[in-house]
Amino acid sequence: MSRSRRSAGLLLFRVTEEAAGERDVEVLIGHMGGPFWAGREEAAWSVPKGEYGPDESAEAAARREFTEELGVPVPPGEWIALGESRQRSGKTVTAWGLEAELDVASVVPGTFTMEWPRGSGVQQEFPEMDRFAWCTPEQAAERLIAGQRVFVDRLRNQVRRAAASPDA
Repeated sequence: MSRSRRSAGLLLFRVTEEAAGERDVEVLIGHMGGPFWAGREEAAWSVPKGEYGPDESAEAAARREFTEELGVPVPPGEWIALGESRQRSGKTVTAWGLEAELDVASVVPGTFTMEWPRGSGVQQEFPEMDRFAWCTPEQAAERLIAGQRVFVDRLRNQVRRAAASPDA
């Protein structure tokens, strides 16, 4: 019996304030590295995430992948559950939000090796994510692969609900 593929990731965010005084967010996403994604912008960005197996928890995988893909430790803070989303590939992604600042200039992306060009026998190394950017939810909706856009919407809704709460 085959086990479905699962990934876990961590979506950093920072709270912003719109002109009308309503709270909003900016999120940190990464452009996927390697030759397939080169030159593409739309639907070519991702939450820092990665696959995990049955011997690892989703939370541990999200922490590991963040550190591997950005080359910096996970900032301290409270994780906000953003649930799961099934991508077109059939993979199920679980994500958390984490409010934190991160200077994208400090990022040192992890790498992977693959045969390129295909069939050449030549192994080349590529960054897992080749650049990172803070984006508004609208920018993220254009850049993120379709199956991950829901995480930004869920995060935005949670931040706005928290701001509207009398305890906020």
